[in-house]
Amino acid sequence: MSSQLAAKLREGTKKPHSTAENTGFVLCLIKGVVEPISLRKFVSYQYFVYSALEQNLEKHRDHPVVGPMYFPELNRTANLQKDLAYYYGENWRDQITPSEYCDTFVARIHTVSVTHPELLVAHAYTRYLGDLSGGQAFRKIFRNALNLPEDQGTKFYEFDEITDIQGFKGRYREALDSLVVSDEMADKIVAEANESFYLSRSLFKGLEVDLIKVIGQAEFDRIASETHLGSTETVGARS
Repeated sequence: MSSQLAAKLREGTKKPHSTAENTGFVLCLIKGVVEPISLRKFVSYQYFVYSALEQNLEKHRDHPVVGPMYFPELNRTANLQKDLAYYYGENWRDQITPSEYCDTFVARIHTVSVTHPELLVAHAYTRYLGDLSGGQAFRKIFRNALNLPEDQGTKFYEFDEITDIQGFKGRYREALDSLVVSDEMADKIVAEANESFYLSRSLFKGLEVDLIKVIGQAEFDRIASETHLGSTETVGARS
């Protein structure tokens, strides 16, 4: 019997999903307003978050709920390392530091890994389906805005082991629906996905300072006032 977890997650996260997307930083990205300093910080924060997520997904790969949602072909850590080497140079490890919002996000992932590993599914869902959907649009935006060299700077959004993104997204949702979870646990996973979106929103908000320094408060406010009605699971590619 299907748990219908995929539909529950999609419907149950609409509000925080929209809230995260309508931060000024993300709205600027959607408009093609990409500032290099805040962008490379964004990439570094993703590195910290995904390193924590993938470390814990690997740790629980034999867990009855987490295991079926562990897809190594989704792993982003190695690709993020390549992007960081491009943006910061080979000594990138010495130049990046997490923000307090990033630390909070990472701590949350480690905490649920210890207390309720099932909730890692929520973080994987919010991160990876977004990367496979709206993330593909962001890849094009970044490349155009920064005139990036071929095969440089956007490895984060490139899934070399997935040739059919739409088909994979369908299989991912089928895997969610095949999970054997109680209604109570399904509700907890949806709630944790909401928390993941709010943590992302805080991460984005923290990146706005550098962006405002470059484009100015007035221009930032103008762009930030234009509410985006889409979602990162529907922008660019949708099954």
